[in-house]
Amino acid sequence: MSKRDYYEVLGCDRNASADDLKKAYRKLAMQLHPDRNPDDPSASDKFKELNEAYDVLKDEQKRAAYDRFGHAAFDGGGRGGGGFADFGFGGGGGGFSDLFEEMFGDFMGGGRRGQASGRGADLRFNMEISLEEAFAGKAATITVPSSAQCDACTGTGGKDGSQPVTCPTCHGAGKVRAQQGFFTIERTCPTCQGMGRVIKDPCKVCGGQGRVRKDKTLQVQVPAGVEDGTRIRLSGEGEAGMRGAPPGDLYIFLSIAAHRIFQRDGANIYCRVPIPMTTAALGGAIEVPTIEGTLTKVTIPAGSQTGNQFRLKGKGMSVLRSPARGDMFIQAVVETPVNLTKRQEELLREFETAGDKTEGRHNSPESHGFFAKVKELWKDLTE
Repeated sequence: MSKRDYYEVLGCDRNASADDLKKAYRKLAMQLHPDRNPDDPSASDKFKELNEAYDVLKDEQKRAAYDRFGHAAFDGGGRGGGGFADFGFGGGGGGFSDLFEEMFGDFMGGGRRGQASGRGADLRFNMEISLEEAFAGKAATITVPSSAQCDACTGTGGKDGSQPVTCPTCHGAGKVRAQQGFFTIERTCPTCQGMGRVIKDPCKVCGGQGRVRKDKTLQVQVPAGVEDGTRIRLSGEGEAGMRGAPPGDLYIFLSIAAHRIFQRDGANIYCRVPIPMTTAALGGAIEVPTIEGTLTKVTIPAGSQTGNQFRLKGKGMSVLRSPARGDMFIQAVVETPVNLTKRQEELLREFETAGDKTEGRHNSPESHGFFAKVKELWKDLTE
């Protein structure tokens, strides 16, 4: 009996893309699998035929040969060369098992066969800096509990530097498979823990790990303008990998301590500054601190009130990876005088008496307006 055309088996035309072939195969594999058709004696042959067709057409070189020579390219006597070895469900080159591994390989325990595991773990280091250090940047020295390559075995894990041998359980794959009905279950090899190799005579210093516990001292450059929660990654500065595997990375998480004077909002800085009542009333100038540690003069206009803001352009925080700077905002808080002398009390009473003659309209416009509204409210309620 002659073989059916592979494209006909998959229900696709000859111009179908690789994705179209995969979708068609996936759909038919679910329908034709023998476990789903126990009453159909031909189910096994149909499923084998489907696998054979997809195994050829999914490979660009095999597909090109098939398009040119047809089945003769793989029957052992045609111009295309030798035939296929295995099309079974659990076989070494089976289309369905490859597709299953592609779909669920990471979920079931890792990537493709033959990839070495054992990469060192990533480390986290929490660092607190001041607002001034966040503004100007900082060069810091940190000590991180970590692991380093074992000097006794030069990281191989074997005694006297001997090399590991292929794991007899997984034969170097790092994973073992077990077929359960419709599914092939894959898990990390229990013998080599996914490494694919084992140590026959382990190093006495590191116990075959190829690494030892050791604190690591590093220089860290904190750039100017960092914000709270900024993460700095130092590639390759994490834990050493097992038996020569690559090291992990070190992540430094920055937190900025609360400041006694300044509050930060992005690149801007806010500062509440108490202003004497006389300065607020008559106007004047005050000096305020800046984030770089200097003083700058701020002009206070006459009649300033609590809550008024004065902007100092370019006096805020540094901007990360930029020469720009934010602004500084002075928030005025008019201070009521306390501990008055007798003479000061007399002067304030004279001021109060003088204000009564004009009903305070000009000296305290907000107070006058508020109580005027109160009078109108009571009047409306009593009418």
